[in-house]
Amino acid sequence: MLSHLRRYLIAGLLVWVPLIVTGLIIKFLVDALDFTILLLPASWRPEAILGFSVPGTGVVVAIVIVFATGVVAANIVGRKLVELGEAIVDRIPLVRSIYSAVKQVMRTVFDDGGQSFRRVLLVEYPRKGLWTLGFQTGVGVGEVQARTERDVLTVFVPTTPNPTSGFVIMVPREDAVELDMSVEDGLKFVMSLGVVVPEWPPLAKGGVKAGAKLAPGMTKP
Repeated sequence: MLSHLRRYLIAGLLVWVPLIVTGLIIKFLVDALDFTILLLPASWRPEAILGFSVPGTGVVVAIVIVFATGVVAANIVGRKLVELGEAIVDRIPLVRSIYSAVKQVMRTVFDDGGQSFRRVLLVEYPRKGLWTLGFQTGVGVGEVQARTERDVLTVFVPTTPNPTSGFVIMVPREDAVELDMSVEDGLKFVMSLGVVVPEWPPLAKGGVKAGAKLAPGMTKP
């Protein structure tokens, strides 16, 4: 009897907990973006026109602002204005360091031809014989590569269950094992404390995907 009750309770939790957590996260994001509605004149806001507030209006306003900014920044005049603004920011101590670092990260992440966060790697960390999941964030790390005389990769090793913190390590290319799993599956694995394991080998249209690179001593299941 107790075994059946436990199974039903767990089944119910597996349905409701993900829904509740997802709803809370979405609500937090919507509430945070709703502050952008304050950028509109009071007479343009939904409560002034409709008589009541509309949740999520700030999200639409934020998207419009970002899109409009992109349209302006993509043309010649807009680029000149952005360069002028960056020149001013570059003269402000501390602010310039934060701004340039964040901008560089954003450019690297959203660069279509870049390799950052495009591959999930398996590396021996924190010592030989122990394996951990990492995400490639760059190649050719300048002075480090020159001084070590090795072809190294920059790898971000996230902590669990919060993958936004972690360690940056530089791994020789030959010591990094590229995995078939997607970045999304890798993040799920980290955030779930290793409980959610992606299916492997992944199925391709013609059957099982072959040719996956394995570390020495590792075998396919």
